[in-house]
Amino acid sequence: MIEKSLRNYTLVVTEKPDAAARIATALDTKGMPQRLLENGVPYYVAMRGDRIVVVPALGHLYTVAAEKKGRSYPIFDYRWVPLHVADRKVKRTRAWLSAIEKLAKNANAYVDACDFDIEGSLIGYTVLKYVCNGAEKTAKRMKYSALTKEEITKSYEETLPHLDFCLIDAGLARHEVDWLYGINLSRALTTAAKKVSGRYATLSTGRVQGPTLKFLAQREKSIQNFVPTPYWTVKAKVCVSDTILDVEYEKPTIATKEEADAIVKACKKQTGKIENLATKKFQQPPPPPFDFSSLQNEAYRLFRYTPMKTSSIAQRLYLDALISYPRTSSQKLPPAIGYKNILQKLSRNREFTRYASELLSKSDLKPQKGKGFDPAHPAIYPTGNLPEKPLNSAERNVWSLVVKRFMAAFGDPTTQQTITAVIDVNEYRFNFNAKETLEEGWIHFYKPYVSSKQVILPTLSKGMEIKVERIATKNKFTQPPPRYNPASLLRKMQKEEIGTKTTRAGIIQTLYDRKYICNEVMTVTDLGFEVVDVLRKYCPTVVSSEFTRKLELKMKRIQQGEETKQDVMKEAIEILTPLTTELKEKESDIGEQLSQAVRKAKLEEQTVGVCPTCKNGKLVIIHSKKTGKRFVGCTGYFEGSCKTAFPLPQKGVVKPQGVCKSCGYPTVRLLPRGARPWTLCVNPECPSKKGRARKT
Repeated sequence: MIEKSLRNYTLVVTEKPDAAARIATALDTKGMPQRLLENGVPYYVAMRGDRIVVVPALGHLYTVAAEKKGRSYPIFDYRWVPLHVADRKVKRTRAWLSAIEKLAKNANAYVDACDFDIEGSLIGYTVLKYVCNGAEKTAKRMKYSALTKEEITKSYEETLPHLDFCLIDAGLARHEVDWLYGINLSRALTTAAKKVSGRYATLSTGRVQGPTLKFLAQREKSIQNFVPTPYWTVKAKVCVSDTILDVEYEKPTIATKEEADAIVKACKKQTGKIENLATKKFQQPPPPPFDFSSLQNEAYRLFRYTPMKTSSIAQRLYLDALISYPRTSSQKLPPAIGYKNILQKLSRNREFTRYASELLSKSDLKPQKGKGFDPAHPAIYPTGNLPEKPLNSAERNVWSLVVKRFMAAFGDPTTQQTITAVIDVNEYRFNFNAKETLEEGWIHFYKPYVSSKQVILPTLSKGMEIKVERIATKNKFTQPPPRYNPASLLRKMQKEEIGTKTTRAGIIQTLYDRKYICNEVMTVTDLGFEVVDVLRKYCPTVVSSEFTRKLELKMKRIQQGEETKQDVMKEAIEILTPLTTELKEKESDIGEQLSQAVRKAKLEEQTVGVCPTCKNGKLVIIHSKKTGKRFVGCTGYFEGSCKTAFPLPQKGVVKPQGVCKSCGYPTVRLLPRGARPWTLCVNPECPSKKGRARKT
């Protein structure tokens, strides 16, 4: 229960419970705020001259929902409602809203301390408007980029006089437009497929999801239609002053084997000479500090973390006050963050002591700047705080990456040298290329995430003789364009200016969840192709990146006060109305096209592997209508040609996993509720099971 004596205080609303604890601790004069509970919801009472009550939201507590229940479309009437009203599974938010409402009754001032971005501003606005009885009109706004005591204190003492309503309007417009497009188009696809197949399957699309899936489908089609062309290369090993060097024939691709063989025959065991020699020194400037997208890309390159995983890790590090706010577009570090202070703090960690000391000894600390700019936040930087609790390996990796990138930004340029030589062998020319690092510069601070190239070469000079020790041809084929992976697709979305730094990773995850794509190196499924084909045929606007880009630009214009939310919403509905009419009229045709792909996708989702008995059928997860139990059985069972079957545990979610290393039979992944996932080989005679039995 809320204490009766708790009156006349400033109510500070934060985005998450962890942030509330840090903000309360920073604002309390003694650093020891009182932690209380209201129906399981934590809040904090801090003293800073006057009394401050800090209460967290739980991310978004409000969402867009239809005015009326049902699954029909088109639908254009909507309202903002509590999350638990729109989704009954999200019961926790009811208690959260009730606690905030009680705390708001006795407050005499309000401060929005949610993250300073579109989503954070929207979270704070909806709580203040709907739960705090219209307090959004009088509330002040805290703006900070890191959850350190210094930043929080300064932000509270220098609160902005009111909320950023342009930012809020941009957030409202984005959520409402995305809801309108998502709900109408997704209902159209789902309804059409269900009417024909008789089965319900969640199909979805939207103004960002559509063009993103189109990129993937176009690339997949290019790969499928690609016809490889053979070509040959010629490479040789030559000896120069008792040193063996690798050289390559000047034409990287040779059209015929006859031509390649002729080159080898003419040059084999011959002596040539260096015809041209060029040495060039150049400097490579330090990399700029991370923005959100470059952090996601680098984490994927180095650790194979998906953008979604990196986003989650970075958010935890931010809430632990180890790094600054991660969802930024900036690649610039202002002096106000205190470069020296951060480096001095980092020097307390043995891993960074040497590097921090070297940077602190510089006469001038000036970080490299990138092109990216964000008016709300600087580039991602380490706060200088050291972990208060052990980090897991993924958290440690990302934190170390941010720290080293921050340090590298202050490093000197790297000095490198390239050596290129043209070698004449019996009037055939071969190229030699080498690059070496002369001065590491910033690379020294960014190791092991980048390496310097050290090569030991003999002294080369023009006219120097060389001897061909070995020469050979290699038959190759032209390659199709590579499939997208999570990082390269993220870059594509960024280049096309669709989605935002916050939403792109979630869109990619949704494509996986809907079974439109599979595998880390993304392959488009039959269902994904059919959805793209339907959208192209009946509402091409929805898969147009140009259309989505224009809407993104309008959101930015709202944020800058150059466009109104009302005008953008009106235009969005005007475009969407004829699209839904077309989909409604073509519902039968769309359903026919989608239903077969849905059935196939369902079967693939349940397919465990090839039947080891008949070799023709597939093992699938089957639910018996007679007993209600599930088991793995061969598809030949339905035709009476194969009766192979294996039992399954009856509790938890079952997913196909791969092939057993011990016996080659298919395996499944068991995801029991409240317990650890585990892998099961379907073969009851698997040697691995016998081994476990002997041990026990």
